[in-house]
Amino acid sequence: MSVPEVLLHRDQGMLAEAAAARLVTRIADAQAARGAASVVLTGGGAGTAVLAALGGAAARDAVDWGRLDVWWGDERFLPAGDPERNETGAREALLDHVPLDPARVHPMPAADGPDGADPEAAASRYADELLFAAHPGGAPRSAFAVPSFDVLMLGVGPDAHVASLFPGLPAVAETRRPAVAVHDAPKPPPTRISLTFPVLRAAREVWVLAAGESKAGAVRLGLSGADPAAAPVAAARGRERTLFLLDVAAASRLPAGHSPAP
Repeated sequence: MSVPEVLLHRDQGMLAEAAAARLVTRIADAQAARGAASVVLTGGGAGTAVLAALGGAAARDAVDWGRLDVWWGDERFLPAGDPERNETGAREALLDHVPLDPARVHPMPAADGPDGADPEAAASRYADELLFAAHPGGAPRSAFAVPSFDVLMLGVGPDAHVASLFPGLPAVAETRRPAVAVHDAPKPPPTRISLTFPVLRAAREVWVLAAGESKAGAVRLGLSGADPAAAPVAAARGRERTLFLLDVAAASRLPAGHSPAP
């Protein structure tokens, strides 16, 4: 796993613009090298702000949108189109305004989807979709044969959760399933679907986005070797690179040895 790097930005607006520019470059580089790229989106204020900034940037034309696969790290288990769903925010901010291939957009199932109000079945369906994407030709599949995401973005909560992996809940310790249902989440809505840590850590790059003083304690835990069971952000690491993209307020309590990159 990679060692985290801290990149500092003046405020959330600058963070969003810088992350959007970085994302364009990363996607374009991956498409040039391999023909296609894949990203995992996050919701929340910072994640949606990045997508909105990308949608308004002239540089977005550097992306071949038809060769981009879009996934989600977690989702609120609500009906399709609900304004609280991460998918809804992402579509409004960017996805409905660029020429994506609909077959390459992979939202997590909704509560009024094919599995109805069964989040376990919905999580299993998403796990199967990940496995099929990793082996579209029907090759032998293992439990964590998932796509090698180029960039996986994560927000972080004041309680140090990432995706819908909350401190003390069983999903944090899950190692056998790629996606799980989450019940009794301390942040509403209580029922969610989330990728698990083995899948998150399979990404080439993991970006942790944090803005605001309320996130400073969680950022400190994420960079200081805390127990992931108590501070899940501490396990957010990419195979090749891990970036903590922060504004000044979120970086106000950095541990020793983690000065921002020049």
